[in-house]
Amino acid sequence: MTHTEMAWEFADLFRELAPDQINQMLAKNVPMEMLQFFTDYARSFAEREAVGDVMQKRIPNLMLLGYLLRLLEERLIDGEDIGQA
Repeated sequence: MTHTEMAWEFADLFRELAPDQINQMLAKNVPMEMLQFFTDYARSFAEREAVGDVMQKRIPNLMLLGYLLRLLEERLIDGEDIGQA
């Protein structure tokens, strides 16, 4: 599976989740410190680059999705290594 295919599969799955399922998935996979970092970084970036409020609110979500995709990649790679052992 290519990175693009994996991203589309992830997006499709994410779209099907109810908000309580998303919150549960985040609680199990993303440390609170990471969520706070995304929020703080977005605020700092938005101030420095003078982006609008709408963009400032979207930046943490984009960072979170990138983080979750990276976790998925790592788990898939680790799973491949186990299967090859």
